[in-house]
Amino acid sequence: QVQLVESGGGLVQPGGSLRLSCVASGSIFSINAMAWYRQAPGKQREVVVTIMGGGSTNYADSVKGRFTISRDNAKNTVYLQMNSLKPEDTAVYYCRQDIQTRRGGPFYQYWGQGTQVTVSS
Repeated sequence: QVQLVESGGGLVQPGGSLRLSCVASGSIFSINAMAWYRQAPGKQREVVVTIMGGGSTNYADSVKGRFTISRDNAKNTVYLQMNSLKPEDTAVYYCRQDIQTRRGGPFYQYWGQGTQVTVSS
């Protein structure tokens, strides 16, 4: 069994910052891609940023220059540093990790439970 636990969401004023964390635990052999998604009320879930096992990243245009993804492979953790937050960043943020549970096995996508980020004055 693999579990992802997110933390770090909350209420912040426009222009403020938050840092999200997502820790994977359980039967983990290897982790490839990690990603953050978000879903605003009444909208579809969208990808915010991905980071591959080698460290390459791909950001949505709406967050470029404001958000930074990073990973700590030793801790099975992915972070999302969010700066210069805007009201339109308000959403539930979800992490995803592509995890291999045994040598030679397939990679499966695992998801966190979501953490609310609200940007409002």
